[in-house]
Amino acid sequence: MTEEEDLREQLRGSLKNRALFYLAMYRELAREHGAESAAKTLAKAIRDRGEEVGARFASYAPADFDGLKTAFLDFVPDHGRMFEPVVTRCDSGGLDIAFKRCPLKEAWEEHGLPPDELATMCAIAGQVDNGTFEAAGFTFEGETWKPGREGCCILRVRPGQPTTNSGTA
Repeated sequence: MTEEEDLREQLRGSLKNRALFYLAMYRELAREHGAESAAKTLAKAIRDRGEEVGARFASYAPADFDGLKTAFLDFVPDHGRMFEPVVTRCDSGGLDIAFKRCPLKEAWEEHGLPPDELATMCAIAGQVDNGTFEAAGFTFEGETWKPGREGCCILRVRPGQPTTNSGTA
């Protein structure tokens, strides 16, 4: 194994560890407060983190989708290799990226999560994208994995509202 392959495996392991940490937090919160409250609380925290990340992409808003595509895919760990992103749309109307794989989802599958809990965890983790793209100034709709569907998340980024500089002279 080359040093690069070793580092890639360590990164994959780190992402899978993050997934299992999310799961542990969700299950503990569910025991204490119920599953609905647990999902809402964890999703909010993950979304908030995404909002912090969004600043790095704000210069592409409201509609520089080619620039956003390059910047986002370069930002995804290992330049996206572990997620196998497929850009299905990148034009003046929007950016769509489908992820064929996800180390977080793979960790939950390896951990033996039933499909309904796996879908819940994917929806919770996917909130990072909502926070990221909306805070950056785009309109965003994410589709997370559901039972019976191949792959993982689909990100749909659309133009945001242009900012206006209003004020008095």
